[in-house]
Amino acid sequence: MAAKTPIAVFAVSVTPNAKPSAYPEPFYSRVLGRQKRALGDVFGLKNFGVNLTRLAPGAISALRHAHSAQDEFIYIVEGEPVLVTDAGETPLKPGMCAGFKAASGDAHQLVNRTARDVIYLEVGDRVVPDDVAYPDDDIRGTHDAAGKRIFLHKDGRPFD
Repeated sequence: MAAKTPIAVFAVSVTPNAKPSAYPEPFYSRVLGRQKRALGDVFGLKNFGVNLTRLAPGAISALRHAHSAQDEFIYIVEGEPVLVTDAGETPLKPGMCAGFKAASGDAHQLVNRTARDVIYLEVGDRVVPDDVAYPDDDIRGTHDAAGKRIFLHKDGRPFD
């Protein structure tokens, strides 16, 4: 018998993802201070994902990136991260939110430069295929024929 989908849960009771990222090295190590709890998966959501994400002091949310097909939204619950976009840096506080429209080309990331954890909700759709540009790094994200996320060098070579 399949496990029953819960009606409601305490978000902090959801087990964090076992790995902080699917990035290959040397990028994987850069996000080790990030912990995600996949809240949408608990309820079997297929059209969009919701993560409760914690950034330890000094951590980043992701490599600075922009999606071709997926929208993203963040809402700051605790802490004071800096949002880094193509326009520069924007300090954020609890209660603030930001959205990133697909295909805008505006690369973004959160950086925790404080001595306290940052907690935020991130919401994004799951449109596939979705190409991800990383303007500051030699990596790009795409999907294989089966729809699985893969990472390549910008010139198309696979990572070892």
